[in-house]
Amino acid sequence: MTQAPRSGSGRSNPRSGGGAGSSRSFGKGSKPATGRTGGPKSSGGAGAPKQGGFKSGAPKSGGFNGSEPKEGGFKPGGPRTGAPKGKGGGERAFRNERFGKNLGPVTKRTHTRRPGKPVISEHHDPEGIRLQKVMASAGVASRRVCEEMITEGRVEVDGEVVTELGVRVDPKTVAIHVDGMRLQLDETQKYYVFNKPRGVVSTMEDPEGRPCISDYLKSTNKHERLFHVGRLDTNTEGLLLLTNDGELANRLTHPSYEVPKTYLVQVRGPMAHGIGAQMREGIELEDGFAKVDSFRLVDSTPGHILVEVVLHSGRNRIVRRMFDAVGHPVERLVRTQMGPIRLNDQRQGSIRVLGRHEVGHLMAVVGL
Repeated sequence: MTQAPRSGSGRSNPRSGGGAGSSRSFGKGSKPATGRTGGPKSSGGAGAPKQGGFKSGAPKSGGFNGSEPKEGGFKPGGPRTGAPKGKGGGERAFRNERFGKNLGPVTKRTHTRRPGKPVISEHHDPEGIRLQKVMASAGVASRRVCEEMITEGRVEVDGEVVTELGVRVDPKTVAIHVDGMRLQLDETQKYYVFNKPRGVVSTMEDPEGRPCISDYLKSTNKHERLFHVGRLDTNTEGLLLLTNDGELANRLTHPSYEVPKTYLVQVRGPMAHGIGAQMREGIELEDGFAKVDSFRLVDSTPGHILVEVVLHSGRNRIVRRMFDAVGHPVERLVRTQMGPIRLNDQRQGSIRVLGRHEVGHLMAVVGL
């Protein structure tokens, strides 16, 4: 798959090991994470720190891109690329996608109705466009392959599996899913990922003149009415979604959908045994109970600990407040993943277009 074009300003990635899972960018001389698989460490205890790790004091700004190393190193949890083919055994949808990453099959599928006795679907619109043509125009695959997907039972129209090739639909009024992924048929809706640097305010404009999101938009994007999905505080770096799709943005930020978010957290070490278990069990904060979904020690060097946490809460400064509560104030915080979307090797300060496959996965997470 072709690499998504990079735009905006920001530092380039280090040539080796400079990804999200590498503690290298948090301090000179620190060793990259080992990328061991399996569950998070139970306590988060650092034990004896390794030799030759982080430099003393706060980490330098810049340099950490929230990216993921190509080989080895720490890889945040989430779906892997290089997914298997569709459930019918045919060609994978969005195989030739220009932007983004292929995130594999959708695991959270919407309820579907199997086709009944009628030869033509109830969603057939004689004045509409052939279903396979709509799919091909949306970038799913060639028209011939789209026909195969329909006959294999991989296509849904408004929740009903359609297997007839003669069906015509109005793309403005129906919802079409392929392998559980919603097709985005409205070309006016835009979806981007911004790798926010430290010191940038999560607003489009700032009356105080501080750096903000619009400073990183290309001239071609400045006319679009984009807004950010959620926010990151000024000192937090990493993944921020930008879109003009209000329905998707509302669902991604609504607590009922529990969209997980992954962070890399650098704190002072060593860390006492049992901190990880304490944060998974829950901590009482001033605005209520809070806990992480997972806690994993990524790396430790003299005086510093690098931890990965996953949580679905979107409360203000929740990660920083939880680490303050256990006696380990955050030195540096980077969001590397939101739902199925990851920064991977995206440069800090850059904005990239989300691929249609990625948009389909985002919609599936929130039931669209």
